[in-house]
Amino acid sequence: MAINVAVIGLGKMGLSHLAIVNALEDFKVTAICDSAALVGQVIEKYGHMRYVAKYDDVLALPDLHAIIIATPTTAHAPMVRQALDRGLHVFCEKPLTLTASESEALAELAASKGLIAQVGYHNRFIGTFNEVKRLIEQGALGRVTHVQAEAYGPVVLKPSKPTWRGKAGQGGGCLYDYAAHPLNLVNWYFGQPESCTGALLKSGFSAEVDDEVYATLSFAGGVTAQLSVNWSDASVRKMTTRISIWGEGGKIFADRQEVQVFLTGNAPIPEGYGEGWTVRYITELTPPVSFYLRGEEYSAQLESFGRAIRGIEARAGNDFASAAETDATIEMIRAVALGERFTGAVMAQPRRSAGMLGRLLGR
Repeated sequence: MAINVAVIGLGKMGLSHLAIVNALEDFKVTAICDSAALVGQVIEKYGHMRYVAKYDDVLALPDLHAIIIATPTTAHAPMVRQALDRGLHVFCEKPLTLTASESEALAELAASKGLIAQVGYHNRFIGTFNEVKRLIEQGALGRVTHVQAEAYGPVVLKPSKPTWRGKAGQGGGCLYDYAAHPLNLVNWYFGQPESCTGALLKSGFSAEVDDEVYATLSFAGGVTAQLSVNWSDASVRKMTTRISIWGEGGKIFADRQEVQVFLTGNAPIPEGYGEGWTVRYITELTPPVSFYLRGEEYSAQLESFGRAIRGIEARAGNDFASAAETDATIEMIRAVALGERFTGAVMAQPRRSAGMLGRLLGR
């Protein structure tokens, strides 16, 4: 039987997830929900999907199995908790919440109920970044010494009236919305950082939030990392994420297109590689997906969500617990940049009442 799923929030990411999940055999779209009635009604009419205006009414639908949440970040925590309390599997856009402690609590709640809970960190499903993970685990670099994590994009190139992404306290800004992606990859490779020894949040065009993020992080085993992220970079056509890793056995450079590996022979050399340079391309590292939109990774993460619900996979690779690590890393960087003392505890964020959720739909 198909997994009955509802999609909450019909902005850019919500529409993307809706198109994909509607094409996957594992799922049946039971309902769509957004505060913009016009958007919902148009999709209902031409897409033949049921539009439900209120989130609570979606949760009350019979035989609903899972929910995809693609709303502004401030709405994530209460909406996710409500869905988990109803016994629903949850796929939520990133970042999971605005505080690591809240994300950890939601991860624990999902685990206690045996529910699949996944966050939209799609880079973990890109073949090149997966290959980096495999090479590190096989010890191809030996002892890793340093990492550089970068992301650049032309998101904010002039002063303008901000959406929620450009407003303080709503999960907007380069750190929460952009830097989360390369940080999540570094967390995936090396865990949560032990400290942040320096950080800068710089604003250029944005009035309330940061447009550039720079930080130095330290991880277990002597690994250091430099973060460089700028969403006001007109030199790139679209978001570009890069990871460079140095170790005693060589160097790995990866972006969405290719993995460049230089090995010295001072560490075990994996099959298919040799001393010196080896280049592997995304086309040979990407498993096929059943439906393509924007990139294989977007379909792959939802296919993984479905397989995990069905018990074919043990759990989703980008689960709530791993997302909480990224939320904690974000908090650490923000605290250091603002000259605050980071204790690992939650930093105060504006709370939204349940009654405001309707106005927050439509990521």
